[in-house]
Amino acid sequence: MSDSQIQPVLANMPENLTQGPEARAFLPTPHWILEGLRAGVFLSPRVVGKSPAPWQIAIVAIVVFAIELVALRTEVDGPARFDLQAWLSGFWTLLVFIGLAWWAFPPAHAGGEFAEKEVRPPLSGVGTCVVLSIAASIPYALVYAAWTVATMQGWLTAKAFTSPWFYWTFYVVLMAWTVAVTAFLIVRFAGRTWRAVVFVLTMAATTGVTAWQFDARTWERDYAAATNTEDPKPRLQLSQQAFEEQQALLQTTLNAITPDRPGVTDVYGLVFAPYATEDVFIRESSMVSSVLADRFDAAGRLVHLLNHGSTAKTHAWATPANLQRSVDALAQRMDRDNDVLVVYLTSHGARDFKLAASHWPLEVDPLSPIELRRALDQAGIRHRVIAVSACYSGGWVDTLAGDNTLVMTAADATHTSYGCGRLSELTFFGRALFDEQLRKTHSFEKAFAAAVPLIKQREIDAGKDDGFSNPQIRVGGNIGPVLAALEQRLAAIPPARPPASEPASR
Repeated sequence: MSDSQIQPVLANMPENLTQGPEARAFLPTPHWILEGLRAGVFLSPRVVGKSPAPWQIAIVAIVVFAIELVALRTEVDGPARFDLQAWLSGFWTLLVFIGLAWWAFPPAHAGGEFAEKEVRPPLSGVGTCVVLSIAASIPYALVYAAWTVATMQGWLTAKAFTSPWFYWTFYVVLMAWTVAVTAFLIVRFAGRTWRAVVFVLTMAATTGVTAWQFDARTWERDYAAATNTEDPKPRLQLSQQAFEEQQALLQTTLNAITPDRPGVTDVYGLVFAPYATEDVFIRESSMVSSVLADRFDAAGRLVHLLNHGSTAKTHAWATPANLQRSVDALAQRMDRDNDVLVVYLTSHGARDFKLAASHWPLEVDPLSPIELRRALDQAGIRHRVIAVSACYSGGWVDTLAGDNTLVMTAADATHTSYGCGRLSELTFFGRALFDEQLRKTHSFEKAFAAAVPLIKQREIDAGKDDGFSNPQIRVGGNIGPVLAALEQRLAAIPPARPPASEPASR
């Protein structure tokens, strides 16, 4: 073939196929990111014959993961803490991707049937596919960040944009986008083969499992750092004396629990408010303690554990260890087979269903539902009424429920509750259930049924934009008759009269 015949052929060939081996092998790192961005919007990457060096894969991964971390940070308005475990939990899908790529992709030198069917030359190399897939996630991350920022800043004011339906539709579209980009890349590397189909279906399944089982957020709101410096509050002064006084105070509190009365179904109470930063929790836990004492004949049978800068000398700290000790002490004083223990927990809640705790500079672990269940089971307390006032508290129900248990929560497992901010007097749940309805009835079921519509209307009036909190209740088959008998006994007790010198109050 003459030169005049060769030149037109070379001119029509892709540039990367006309270069030497060294030129074909190397592509600058920014170009790998650019080609990954093209793949992220379904444009074919121009990397035929190219392979990234291991250090280039590392650099692209670092850059992209940094972008994703910044994008995820936009989910939380205000101070936030980084959850390394939650972030790393999603990396198992990348390992699955690499393993499948090794299995599904033909060797770089293989042409054959695939090359004959495809108009474009196939891409090759597991490293090439990995670096492109990592960079292809940038458009998704940027779109998600833009949406969260617009939502938090109030730029999307139309009701359609703030409805749960829009959120879930948007979320599903983003998930579908990531799966479609993955499929797009897989076909470019593996061709239209049965292995590519298996690859795509497996990655779609891993995406679904990740969204279902690994829903902990990489960034969680840091309530301890979210204090308002213009409104300073009392802070705990941590010292050896404080520790010694707390130990003595806890022992005094537990020793003062009144023993049960034979033949009487008594109510015992444990109120737990572990979040010191927000004053709403001291007000709510004190109100609930008062309602239990006044309305449920539980005076002298209450343990109120509380974290707050102003109560270090009056209340034992609300820590998981003190909760365990309190449950054990209550079990020793009550009739564990006949009396009823009412547990009220109030704090912020997270998607992992742990109850937030804060009492800086004291380090306090969050409380999980399994810890509470274990403490009650080990103490042998039979009849239980448990109320959890926190966001996502519906996640406690399955763990705590039982034949001898009534569980009430301020929200379901996927929604926030309302009224736990620094300007709130009481949470919507605590106010409606305890401060209003349980002052009218001794029935927890009736009070809950009457409180739910009040909570819903107040959330609507307050402009709650992430959906109805949807409070939950579950009543065990054996606890109903016990509470009905208790209701009758309490109804027969004449209401206490205030001293003549003081006006009656709610």
